[in-house]
Amino acid sequence: MQQKTVVVGMSGGVDSSVSALLLKRQGYNVVGLFMQNWEEKDQNQVCTAQQDYDDVRRVCDKIDIPYYSVNFSKEYYEKVFEYFLDSYKQGRTPNPDVLCNREIKFGPFIHKALSLGADNIATGHYAKVVKKEGSFYLKKAFDKNKDQSYFLNQLTQDQLKYVIFPLCDIVKPKVREIAKQAGLVTATKKDSTGICFIGERNFRRFLSQYLPAKEGEIKTLNGKTIGKHNGLMYYTIGQRKGLGIGGQKESNGQAWFVVKKDLTTNTLYVTQGEDKMPIQTQLTTLGFNFIPQKPKSTSFDCFAKFRYRQPDQPVHVNIIDQNVQITFLNKQTSVTPGQFVVLYDGDENCLGGGEIDIVK
Repeated sequence: MQQKTVVVGMSGGVDSSVSALLLKRQGYNVVGLFMQNWEEKDQNQVCTAQQDYDDVRRVCDKIDIPYYSVNFSKEYYEKVFEYFLDSYKQGRTPNPDVLCNREIKFGPFIHKALSLGADNIATGHYAKVVKKEGSFYLKKAFDKNKDQSYFLNQLTQDQLKYVIFPLCDIVKPKVREIAKQAGLVTATKKDSTGICFIGERNFRRFLSQYLPAKEGEIKTLNGKTIGKHNGLMYYTIGQRKGLGIGGQKESNGQAWFVVKKDLTTNTLYVTQGEDKMPIQTQLTTLGFNFIPQKPKSTSFDCFAKFRYRQPDQPVHVNIIDQNVQITFLNKQTSVTPGQFVVLYDGDENCLGGGEIDIVK
């Protein structure tokens, strides 16, 4: 039987490194491919992607596989970053990591991998793909603490059919142990955090390079002005840190929370105390990607996540044309336009997701 070729998206982190190693041990012909999606230099005028590529090179040399580099910066800027900026201009809180997966990591990347002779592609994501009766299902990973199916909710059947997730049944500590035993340079490398192309840099400073900030008033829901904000784009619904309005007279000592952004008046509205947050009951999406396909029933119950680090919430779903209306069966307070709602069934299948548009 001919040996299958798998092209692995290598990020320079431990997860993709171990994914490549495991596939090599399983007998695949493995090729590493490093994607440069953002071009920027640090304060020392050194390309920030160079360090990650150096780690990819060391790992691939260690496990004896060929590797390549591809620059998708133009595609990323046009398909992800411009969406990111437009969302902030509209007062939304975007999730570019979800779009990066659909538009780059499982888009142009697949085409590049196929040009290199790939039968499949693989990444270091914690998720699982299962083929059943000709359809491809996306499921949660075994390691629920690391499960990343939320970020993969926009993947299509044409993308999922190529995908292998080698870490689907492995917990993160075991991944690091495998890397350490194999002598991989990434074994103890810190996990990347933050927005994919911003990383751990100061977010406000980064965003101000592209969007002009306009100061405005911070008001309570009864209209009392209690401070100034630095620009609505820097705040998100439910935010409680970095508001700069502590120590108010007549304060009850509880934390302040962002509850609304009014673009027409450039006003940020807040309330004090989590129990005073406005109760939300329903949302409507801006389009929806169903996995593996749109269900026959237009009305059903299931579970949902409105943000990544959230337990599954019971909901009722109504499909309306290309959009989805979701009614919350439990109390919700910080559901945010621009983020993604992702649906799950009771068997840990990801049913897909859509961008949150209107919240009531």
